[in-house]
Amino acid sequence: MATDTDHPSSESALHGRRALVTGAASGIGAAVATRLAESGAEVHLLDRDEEGVAKVAARVHGTPHVVDLTDEAAIERLDLDVDILVNNAGIQHVAPIEDLDPDQFRLIHALMLHAPFLLARHALPGMYGRGWGRLVHVSSIHGHRASAYKSAYVSAKHGLEGLSKVIALEAADKGVTSNTVCPGYVRTPLVEGQLADQARTHGIAEDEVLETVLLARTPLKRLVEPEEVADAVAFLCGPAATSMTGSSLVLDGGWSAA
Repeated sequence: MATDTDHPSSESALHGRRALVTGAASGIGAAVATRLAESGAEVHLLDRDEEGVAKVAARVHGTPHVVDLTDEAAIERLDLDVDILVNNAGIQHVAPIEDLDPDQFRLIHALMLHAPFLLARHALPGMYGRGWGRLVHVSSIHGHRASAYKSAYVSAKHGLEGLSKVIALEAADKGVTSNTVCPGYVRTPLVEGQLADQARTHGIAEDEVLETVLLARTPLKRLVEPEEVADAVAFLCGPAATSMTGSSLVLDGGWSAA
């Protein structure tokens, strides 16, 4: 098995490691599962979309798991004896605070903050016992910057950034790192699904949303591709990032620099 002092090729960097990726049926999660499999990891893919996660798992020769991460009992039943945990699952809801259903707020936090805590809580003891582990949380530029009408999503991502840093401090002497990847808008079903909501909220045509709303603060004026995020995740799991923990890799097209 590779150690942190070795520098294996990208095709074998994670050979012998067991990875769990949430939200793996499409978008970023599917790209991450593919990239980790290419690096030699045994990949377990988790999603509530049974058909979608099965297709991706078959493609990467991984193992699919159909789980609703808002169900705490379902998380308790998972085998979380893994070396790599990628917290990626997420949803979005666009609405002014006064119109946002509190149940929707709770749902987003349950999926995007409480579930990562529970998954980490169960995965960390095994990682500590082996003296090696990687937690990568797919956050967002919204973990560092706010946007109107996204109170649930933005607050959940800010919380995920804090959770990652606390894990990094607690795990620093145990061979385990915790970092986040923070992309801007990524070409995924989640972003595509926002177009109608954003158009309605801002009172503009749907075909105007991408340029005038989503990419308004992004100097590069393009969506991030899922494969770019996957490469960042793989980097944080690999030997070149051994000294990185409690950090955020920002892939925002210059948004936070403006």
